Parts: sequence; structure tokens; C-alpha cells
Amino acid sequence: MTVIDPDTQAGWVPEADELDDEEEMPLSLRLSIADTLTLGNATCGFMAVYFTTTGILIPHLTGSTENGMARHSAATAVILMLCAAVFDLFDGLVARKLRSSPMGAELDNLSDLISFGLAPAYFVLVYGMVADDAHQRVAALSAIVVLLAVVLRLARFSCVTLKDGMFQGMPSPFGALTVVSIVLLELPFVATLLAILGTAWLMVSRVEYPKPRGRLAGAMLGWIVLSMGLLAGWAFDAPSGQLLLQTGCALQLVMGAVIPLFATARRVNNFRGNRREARAAQLP
Repeated sequence: MTVIDPDTQAGWVPEADELDDEEEMPLSLRLSIADTLTLGNATCGFMAVYFTTTGILIPHLTGSTENGMARHSAATAVILMLCAAVFDLFDGLVARKLRSSPMGAELDNLSDLISFGLAPAYFVLVYGMVADDAHQRVAALSAIVVLLAVVLRLARFSCVTLKDGMFQGMPSPFGALTVVSIVLLELPFVATLLAILGTAWLMVSRVEYPKPRGRLAGAMLGWIVLSMGLLAGWAFDAPSGQLLLQTGCALQLVMGAVIPLFATARRVNNFRGNRREARAAQLP
């Protein structure tokens, strides 16, 4: 019922709950804990681009490059990408344990595009501008290939339903870390270019990679922490820091090549086992 104030002749409605219901935020716009972790992923990716620009690119363009500063900024950028991978790992775990908002999947794809598409591609682009033996335009093309590979991979991931426990193609966080590892190895330009293009192909390929769950998730987290330690030691010029960094980067490349071999071998063994069972069932 509407009550009229005799002094002001204004109407007011005492049922405040009706207004609260109308002003309540729609369910689709509420952020869950998993969504907050996903936004942390995007923030880390953006800050990786920032440190790559301010610590490596701008000093190079202005002629004030210092090896220590560039090394520290490169390590900071890669550590931020590693932090983004940690956020990406935990937002999925939290979403499965608790809940995810209706826009959780879209947030995850957009954040992955920033942290594992734009950030590593930009890292490759800057590498092509500052490295002595690099060709800027060719490096720019390879950076575009990396970015498009992540875009295509994320789009396919949203549209294709895969069997549980497996990814089709190298996961974008793993691909991004492999790309920056290739750059940090400081191989000859042609070898670096071919390795980057090979990683981009793996991301859009049909090669199977296991999802990081259970022990594998713990192993991945341990590897990320170890990589952060190696990067920090290299950034602060620790004894044998360069050798430790190169060892860690080489192991990243080896894992990128070996992990799908295990998945392929398991698939072959399963296929052979199914054939033996089918033959046994046909026998009298």
C-alpha cells in the first residue's frame, strides 16, 4: 500500500525488500573465488608485458641498456608468467571444489590469452629487437604465430569436448613457458625460431597432454617454484646462475617433447589391450 505524506504529497513504499530485490546484482555478474584467481592470472600477464617494456625494450631504444637491469626485468617478467600459471592451476581446482560463476569459463580464456598468448608473444617480439643476431621482422612474424596459436587453441578448447583427463595439444601455460625458455637459452637465431614455431605447432596439434591433477598438479607446482628459484638466482647473478638457468630451460624443452610421448605410448598400449580383449571374446 502506498502512503501519502500530507505535507509533501510524496509517495513512499515501505517495502524495502522489493527495491533490494530489483537492485541485487544478477547471478551472472557475481565473482566467485575461482574467478578472483583467474583475474590474478590476467594481472600477472599484463605486468609481465609491463616489465618487458620498461626494463628491456625502452632502455634498449634509448641506448641506456644495462645487462643487470635487462636480466632482472626479464626474470621478473617470466616469474610473473609463472605466477599466472599458478593462478591458472588453482582456479580450476577451486572451481571444481567450490563453484564457478557462469562467466568463469570466459574469464579463464580471456586471462589465458593475456598471460600465455600476448605476454610470451611480446617477449619474443622484444627479443627480436634487442638480440644481436636476431632479425626483427622475422621475430615479429614468429611472435604473431605464437599469439595466433594460443588464440586458436583457446577457441578450440571452448568448442570441442575431449575425453576426461587429457588436453589436445600442448596447454597454453606450458607452451608459454616453453617459448620463453627457448628465448632464455640464447640459442642461435635460426634454432630459436624453429623451436618457437615447433612449440606453436604443438599447441594447435592433436598431440595429447595429461591434465595437471593429483600428483601431476603437485609436480607441476614444484617445478614452477624451482623455476622461480632458478630465475631469481640468474637475475641476481648468483654463482653458476647462468648454468642453472640454461639447465632449467633445457629441461622445460625436454618435458614438452617427452610428456606427449608417454601419453601416446599409453594410448597405444590401451589400443593393443582392447584388440586382445576383442580377439579373446571372439574365441569359442
